[in-house]
Amino acid sequence: MNLNPRHQDILALIKRQGFIATETLAQTFQVTAQTIRRDINELCDQGLLRRHHGGAAPISSIENVNYTDRQILNHANKQRIAQRLAEQIPDNASLFINIGTTTEAVAKALSGHKNLRIITNNLNVATHLSANPDNEVIVAGGVVRSDGGVIGESTIDFIRQFKVDYGIIGISGIDTDGTLLDYDYREVRVAQAIIDNAREVFLAADHTKFTCTPMVRLCHIGDIDALFTDRTPPEEIQPILTQSNVRVYVAPTTETGHQTA
Repeated sequence: MNLNPRHQDILALIKRQGFIATETLAQTFQVTAQTIRRDINELCDQGLLRRHHGGAAPISSIENVNYTDRQILNHANKQRIAQRLAEQIPDNASLFINIGTTTEAVAKALSGHKNLRIITNNLNVATHLSANPDNEVIVAGGVVRSDGGVIGESTIDFIRQFKVDYGIIGISGIDTDGTLLDYDYREVRVAQAIIDNAREVFLAADHTKFTCTPMVRLCHIGDIDALFTDRTPPEEIQPILTQSNVRVYVAPTTETGHQTA
């Protein structure tokens, strides 16, 4: 990821000091507040900083961006990823789909498929896919979060009753050593059950996930079968993907042609 020198300095300063106000950054770098706001927006769009009222702060390893903001972030890229993934799912398939705004985009992209059997711990996914009468949607029981995710021991027990064709999962961060990371250990345990009980596991993750480092370990990227993303993965992780035989599908930037790495 290429950053200009000012972006690099802004990123380093905020990581070192924590939240910094826009006006303070403008004075430090001797540019206008408008320029700094544009810098912050670009760094946030790349998943390198978190935007706050009046300034910016480092990405947290313990707290995810709120659900409403996650729905907006990289929305177009998530739609492209979702469409690319949906192309690999045949009709008459059985699926797990877990929590996440990217997996919700996948659910929408699957709306035209026929005779799908979906088990999910995401109420938003269930709503999207149950609108198609050809689909059968089964919702796992458990504790319902404010974002529509369902978690808990009963959720895990329910998932373990099935063996399906495809497990479709999202993730909050991918470390440089290939570790998949998330924020909520309860959500992670459900995702682990999905991985253990799917014949193939598809990971949907936009490029910003390669810059986030939450604290809860899900698994290694070698435990999945295919990665669907919107940009070619960073150079440092490409050998890991190759050695682990993970198929990589990069969503096309236009409607014509498909790009597969």
